[in-house]
Amino acid sequence: MDMNKEQNKIILSQIDNLLEQHNSLLDAYQKLEPLVLGLFDAERMSIFQRRRQHLDLVARFKTGDEIREIKVAISPQSIAGFVALSQQPLIISDVNDAGELKQIHPRLKFENKFDKTSSFTTHDILCVPILNAGVLLGVVQFINKKQGTFNDNDLGIANDLAALLGNKFRFELGGTKQPFQYLVHRNQISESALEQLMSSSKEHKQIVQRLISEHRIPENEIGQALSVHYQVPYLAYLPDKYHLFQSESRLNLSYLKRNLVAVIADAAESPFVVMAEPNNAALLMEVERALGIESYEISVGLPDDILQYLGEAGASHKGPGEMDDILDEISTSTDDLDEQTDELSDDAPAVVRLVSRILHDAKRMDASDIHIDAEKGAPTRVRMRVDGVCRDITQIPASHHSAVIARIKIMANLNIAEKRIPQDGKLAFRMQGKSVEVRVATIPTVAGEGVVMRILAAGGAMPMDKLNMSPRNMEMLKTMVKKPHGILLVVGPTGSGKTTTLHAVLGYLNTPEKKIWTAEDPVEITQPGLQQVQVSPKIGFTFASALRAFLRADPDIILIGEMRDKETAHAGIEASLTGHLVLSTLHTNSAPETITRLLDLGLDPVNFSDACVGILAQRLIRTICKNCKEPYQANQSEIEFIKRQYGEALSHELNITPELTLYKGKGCDSCGGTGYKGRTGVHELLSMTPELRALVYKEASVSGLKAQSTQDGMRTLIQDGIYKVLKGDTDIAQVQIISGTE
Repeated sequence: MDMNKEQNKIILSQIDNLLEQHNSLLDAYQKLEPLVLGLFDAERMSIFQRRRQHLDLVARFKTGDEIREIKVAISPQSIAGFVALSQQPLIISDVNDAGELKQIHPRLKFENKFDKTSSFTTHDILCVPILNAGVLLGVVQFINKKQGTFNDNDLGIANDLAALLGNKFRFELGGTKQPFQYLVHRNQISESALEQLMSSSKEHKQIVQRLISEHRIPENEIGQALSVHYQVPYLAYLPDKYHLFQSESRLNLSYLKRNLVAVIADAAESPFVVMAEPNNAALLMEVERALGIESYEISVGLPDDILQYLGEAGASHKGPGEMDDILDEISTSTDDLDEQTDELSDDAPAVVRLVSRILHDAKRMDASDIHIDAEKGAPTRVRMRVDGVCRDITQIPASHHSAVIARIKIMANLNIAEKRIPQDGKLAFRMQGKSVEVRVATIPTVAGEGVVMRILAAGGAMPMDKLNMSPRNMEMLKTMVKKPHGILLVVGPTGSGKTTTLHAVLGYLNTPEKKIWTAEDPVEITQPGLQQVQVSPKIGFTFASALRAFLRADPDIILIGEMRDKETAHAGIEASLTGHLVLSTLHTNSAPETITRLLDLGLDPVNFSDACVGILAQRLIRTICKNCKEPYQANQSEIEFIKRQYGEALSHELNITPELTLYKGKGCDSCGGTGYKGRTGVHELLSMTPELRALVYKEASVSGLKAQSTQDGMRTLIQDGIYKVLKGDTDIAQVQIISGTE
């Protein structure tokens, strides 16, 4: 045995000399491989290199040519991936024994796809991490010991070999000797100053704070240095892009703060584990077990940034009004309350600033709605709808829920004592010198009062040409609104852009010779030259009564915010038949359906068909991010979907070729990795032709009205969506949402 040990030392010495003679592992590998295989009596070996930008392992140095590169994720889904994650060596006597693998980790698997693509069969494996300065650089793996199976003696030699490889090829495999060495290389600090700082500061957090405050080194430079050292991407504090990951895990917040770990997610709900020191394998394994999720990405973050994600103020980010400062102040005040039953007052400075911060963040993120939802026995969730998609933003301690709701009610002039019935109101706040108006609705739930706030569009009307209508729809709409009298309806669900479209039409019609009156609830968009009235049903000033008042004011064009009831609908029809152009909205799903809905309200079919000039139905769909938009060739199933949804009989209008080019969003920082940014409208414009009018007289079915409208040239919402897919504005997935197909 001693003879063997001596022989192994000699071979390791030869390997060391061999490595010294070569500048790169690639140069040395051909001579290194036979020596190492002989040392372990193994059939094959692989050296996996950790790739920082992809968070995985890639084997470029290996025995066999069947596969050029082997890539595995750093996760329990493979043996090499598990060794990288746990940073612990591993001997597997039988890779096909599921019981042996499960004893090591419940999700540990052997990636047999590499065996399947070749004639080689794996039996046993010895795998050890390549570490340097406590940082994982890669993994070395030995496959199939020729005589017997790998033992503890082999394990000891493998650890010695891994240390040699890590020391010699540290910079080739990636990494620096200590966390901040890259700053010296970047001339941000001298070697001596860094050494002095490291010796006088023991804690990682303290070193980072001193680098920022004393040496004035930018945070992103420190982040890059940590990224190079730990070999994982650097992730800064980006509250617009990332939020705390919502999971069923039992991860205690104080545990995460103490260990400087945050589990966050992007807009697509992909989880990221951000750590101040990602080489802490034991901590990572604990977090991995508690999370219980299949895949996540590991990043390095600055301590203060991690604490901000966890809702605590960071030392280098102190600033009035920051969300983390406010939540930290609130959590402190919660501690002060102890067993007291009194909740914080609605005018407490922290509560006032918290509501203000939520409103400012929503406007900055271009959110359309803010949802403050009470949860029984849990913190209150604050969510915001951006581009039509809700995302979690932050959490408020349950003890402060009532104070926050009361503060919003005070701002909106609502009754704070009344918590049993829903209330509606409006508030305004200033941001960058401009006033922003917000519509407020409170809803009593079993868990407590919830609030939904709609941020109203600021500024003037959108130009009509920016509505992104098809040429046919735009031409027809302009023709319709030039008529001296009649009624034009814009229909669709809440938040489909009806008001924006109507104000764009009014902006087109708004000339000195036209007198225009509007009755809205609330007045969202203001335009010079318009007489705009805010209705107030509470005092009996309804749309119908506003409309009757308008007729005495001799207008040319009247906008009624919504035809909510039979009375308003009747008054609108009467106004259009007495020489006025009336514009209004309705909550229906399609243009033909609107006709039957109004007739069901009790409108006279003859009067309505004579008055109606057109009905525009619309929806909002997400558009592809311009920053990461890329073309691709459509496959056969996509072409068939387009033809089927547009209608085979009309598909000739699209000029589809077998080499059809479509577009998709790759995902980038600008769009939060979703591939989408912004929204556009899809439209369905019905024109009241003599043939359609005859069907309305007869009170025909929706399908009959739709068939006649299509014959008259109307294209449905789905057909307009297909047109926008071919135009490159959006993708098929968004059309599938409208059509309700997969």
